[in-house]
Amino acid sequence: MLRYITKRMLQMIPTVFGVILITFMLFNVVGGSPALQALGPHAQAETLEQFDEQRGFNKPLFFGTETKTRAYADSDFKRTAGDWQGMTGVTYTNGTVTLAANGEYALPLKFALRTDCKYRIEMNATGVTVSDDWKTVKTGEAPGEIRSIKLRRLMNNPFDSQFFFYLKQLAHLDFGISSSNNQRVSKLLLDGIGPSLMLAVPIFFIGLITAVMLSLFCAFWRDTWVDRFFVVFSVALMSINYLVWIVAGQYLLGFRLGWFPVWGFEDSRYLILPVLIGVFSGLGAELRFYRTIMLDEAHRDYVRTAQAKGVSRAGVLFKHVLKNAMIPIITNTVIAIPFLYTGSLLLESFFGIPGLGYLGINAINSSDVDVVRAIVLVGSIIFVIANLLSDLCYAFVDPRVKLK
Repeated sequence: MLRYITKRMLQMIPTVFGVILITFMLFNVVGGSPALQALGPHAQAETLEQFDEQRGFNKPLFFGTETKTRAYADSDFKRTAGDWQGMTGVTYTNGTVTLAANGEYALPLKFALRTDCKYRIEMNATGVTVSDDWKTVKTGEAPGEIRSIKLRRLMNNPFDSQFFFYLKQLAHLDFGISSSNNQRVSKLLLDGIGPSLMLAVPIFFIGLITAVMLSLFCAFWRDTWVDRFFVVFSVALMSINYLVWIVAGQYLLGFRLGWFPVWGFEDSRYLILPVLIGVFSGLGAELRFYRTIMLDEAHRDYVRTAQAKGVSRAGVLFKHVLKNAMIPIITNTVIAIPFLYTGSLLLESFFGIPGLGYLGINAINSSDVDVVRAIVLVGSIIFVIANLLSDLCYAFVDPRVKLK
């Protein structure tokens, strides 16, 4: 078994690395500028640059010798003179900025350049020179013309990139800093996982036990009015929308009857109503699934053999049917485990429970990239581990399964 576990753990490495690469691409490439998403399009260029510097977003994506700087946006002057507009001695015609002769002009930087870095300027110009400190441009005896300008910060190490910065963070279990809370994401995850588990774990176990017991009850009384009642009952539960359960539960049991508090997280009483709603909202689908499994096992040859030997119906159900139905039950159960740590997005949002679901919703609304990326990544890793756990459970409950 140890050899099998070691082999599976080694196989997880490329899988986890693939998840890291995909999450990096989604949030650093596809999603656009994280600084603009978090701070908005009207934020100052220097503020955006500081945001990028703190989180490593001002580096090349994977590797490179230079990178852009917000101190000066790329200008091609095809439509407008940009930041050169209105400067004394500067005119703009037909996509060209013209500087008067014998002049010295300050390069319209958004903020001062870093003194610990080197820069390179790409300028499609005639009769214009740039000072050594990149602060001014000069013209000679004839007017100068500028058609485009690009300013780049040079990198000392070509692998000093966003991706390697992200890998270095993960190696130190550092998920970055939340842009909305200005706190370490790792601390936010630790603070939120407790309330999420306190909500999700009771829902998980109560719902599982209830669904399995009722499915065994249906198998015991199969093809009777009891079995048909639970079929109709489960279909009715599946037909009711999740939001209807939440709104109806808060209004009837919380507001009208006053049995439970409907908002906050002060003690265990605040969890009773969301746990009840979570159990009932998912009971219909779970009952239908487990009932199908139990009835399928109840018609197997080994069941008829056990009955022919005089084993009672209860003994057949609990000693034979339930035992042989454990494989699909484990599969369905273990797959749900990774989602326990994120809690329930809707329940936590509607009941004000400060768990990871509530944190995730706020992070999405505020475009908090580091928080969303950390929740996705941790959930993916837990899902991979849960798959290994399911294989081990298969071998534990079924001796025919061999770990190779």
